[in-house]
Amino acid sequence: MPDLSWLGDRRARLAAGRVPYRLLEVVDEVGDAGSGNLLIQGDNLDALKGLLPLYAGRVKCVFIDPPYNTRSAFEHYDDNLEHSQWLSMMYPRLVLLRDLLAEDGSIWVTIDDNEAHYLKIIMDEVFGRGNFVANVFWQKTHTRENRTDISAVHDHLLLFAKNREVWKEVRNMLPVSEAQLERYTNPDGDPRGNWASLPAHAKAEKGRRQAQFFTVTTPSGRTIDPPAGRCWLYTEERFAEMVADNRIWFGADGSNAPRVKKFLAEVQAGLVPITYWPYDEAGTNGQAKAELVGLFPGETPFSTPKPERLLQRILQIATNPNDLVLDSFLGSGTTAAVAHKMGRRWIGVEMGEHAATHCLPRLAKVVEGEQGGISQGVGWKGGGGFRFMRLGEPVFQDDGRIAPSVRFAPLAAYLWFLETHTPLRAGPAAGCRNAGEGNKASPLLGIHGDTAIALLYNGILGDRRPQGGNVLTHAVWEQLRALAPAHAGRWLVYGEATRLQPATLKRHGIGFRQIPYEIAVR
Repeated sequence: MPDLSWLGDRRARLAAGRVPYRLLEVVDEVGDAGSGNLLIQGDNLDALKGLLPLYAGRVKCVFIDPPYNTRSAFEHYDDNLEHSQWLSMMYPRLVLLRDLLAEDGSIWVTIDDNEAHYLKIIMDEVFGRGNFVANVFWQKTHTRENRTDISAVHDHLLLFAKNREVWKEVRNMLPVSEAQLERYTNPDGDPRGNWASLPAHAKAEKGRRQAQFFTVTTPSGRTIDPPAGRCWLYTEERFAEMVADNRIWFGADGSNAPRVKKFLAEVQAGLVPITYWPYDEAGTNGQAKAELVGLFPGETPFSTPKPERLLQRILQIATNPNDLVLDSFLGSGTTAAVAHKMGRRWIGVEMGEHAATHCLPRLAKVVEGEQGGISQGVGWKGGGGFRFMRLGEPVFQDDGRIAPSVRFAPLAAYLWFLETHTPLRAGPAAGCRNAGEGNKASPLLGIHGDTAIALLYNGILGDRRPQGGNVLTHAVWEQLRALAPAHAGRWLVYGEATRLQPATLKRHGIGFRQIPYEIAVR
């Protein structure tokens, strides 16, 4: 598969691995903070790396609305990036987002024509071309711009799956709308209920059988052949069966071209999503601005916000209640607001000060039960909550030593992820400073495969003396072994030092790694 080349591309491809792992500091809590929702203020590249130890492989849906690189100045971020800089900005973030996605997850990216086709190529590289699902065209406005040569009324919505073969089995159908329901009637009194008609012919492309080319005689005696370049959907034998089952409609007088009856009862499970989303189904930028003005009277804080109905449609297709949704370009906070109202868990990351001035109060209003956007349509009455967080200092200093402020929980999450490439499931805030030490403070982080992984750090055993806390001694080893008495496999122990001889370590199947010298810094 060909790769896209640009100035600085080699550095961009390595950038994700060079991002330091940073702490997340709790600034405030709104409502039920234990619900697992996080609003994070800080650079999204650092934030995504900081989320990996706890959320790798757990995010069901990523939606991002990155800067479009339109060569125009936006109030809340610099959208005037040179093309190669824009690609270098996007690439490492896509790599980290891929690592955060669950195997049945998907990523949706809004973009316009300036970078859409280049973005498709780098997403092919990051996610795999076989995992490309669709380029959805969202009609973002219903008005025509007469001051330009061609009036652009759509944005692209690039959709990739982490694993398309898995995703296509779990993605949801779209519910049937009221407008679509109105198309179903019952003019012939069919006992099976209301129906709508579809053409009975299809494109006569390669692979169509000769048996699909025949002359139809209508009930009135009129003879009809398929249109030029088309063939009937069925063979003549199957067509006769459909007629006998009253599934072919020839019009009230029996002389019209045949059409297939599709019964409402057969489509109420939902509709397959299509790649064109008109404004009357998914909303517009103008409607999104009106939603924000309703929340912040007298202000127009964002030029091109996304409407709640657009995010609602994406989450209807890609997620189910309690799934985890991530937006690392949170902007005005729409993704988090919609996810919250739809009963999804969410993580939102935004760098600008408006994370505190707009996203925080907007999401607090959602918790209180605000009635804008999709609220009435989904029966939203309020509830839940979230933590507001900021990025702290790196876990590791420039010389590789652990920062003095690092506590047990974030280091444990980092080391577990380093060894297993899976998140440490110790509660939604286990990697967050000032948010407690997880569900239970224990030096035994868990058992992965045949290996028990333990961390002796920061006096986790209640005693900071070498014989009782951070150093692996005979007494400490007995305490560790008592935590998993049935485990007969290998042990991997991180600690400040060990007093056990190499022969003793080998006899007990212990692999010891000294902090900080034997910790790989990612």
